[in-house]
Amino acid sequence: MLKTKNVMNVIIGFVILIAVWQAIIMIGKYNSALFPTPIQVWEGILSLVKDGTLFVHFQVSMMRFLTGYLSAVVSAIVLGLIFGRIPALWGVIDPIVQLLRPVSPIAWSPFIVLWFGIGNMPAIVIIFIAAFFPVLLSTVAAVRKVEKTYLKVAQNFEIKKFELLRKIIFPAAFPYIANGLHIAVGTAWIFLVAGEMIGTQSGLGYLIVDARNSLRLDLVMAGILFIGVAGLLLDKVVGLFENWINRIWGRASV
Repeated sequence: MLKTKNVMNVIIGFVILIAVWQAIIMIGKYNSALFPTPIQVWEGILSLVKDGTLFVHFQVSMMRFLTGYLSAVVSAIVLGLIFGRIPALWGVIDPIVQLLRPVSPIAWSPFIVLWFGIGNMPAIVIIFIAAFFPVLLSTVAAVRKVEKTYLKVAQNFEIKKFELLRKIIFPAAFPYIANGLHIAVGTAWIFLVAGEMIGTQSGLGYLIVDARNSLRLDLVMAGILFIGVAGLLLDKVVGLFENWINRIWGRASV
């Protein structure tokens, strides 16, 4: 019943979006060449699907995203667990993180291109930077919020440090870490598309730039919609992973 309700909410939301979209075009009397109608965009999506262009660019973007995102998540969680357990070390690292965190990953693109060349690596590095800091900060904060009782019990049982991190601290901190995973998905996906608009010859970002250069705004809008839908689905996948982990650890919500 709950899943059916969620599906209906999604359908209603899309219907409202399309209705508002069409209303703006009608009220503003925009030229369809400047602001394509939903029907034109749908036809553009079908053309991209039929000739396989959409799947080719999506496959490239997804490969870049998964490589950058997963490597950022693993490294950020490992470092976050360590920094969270050593306050003196985090006191030194925190100012550096706070200095680098507000800098847009795109601002690093001139250096990234010089260091890593043209191709997949610049986009992957941009994704890594975008995803790394949200997960790192959420992990450090989560570790510092772990109940002291858990740590005292582990101390009484003389659990070694690595086992303490793996069996007690990480499971206790995971609900807070999951918030960082969700934030990182959004930021990494946004900067993936931005990075592909700057220095690549493939991917969803490049698809939009290429369509713009060809004055095919219907394909531009089609790419934008597909990017939004893909980002939504990625966030749902992270949610499913979170629920799976919680079921394993006995914290699944009803």
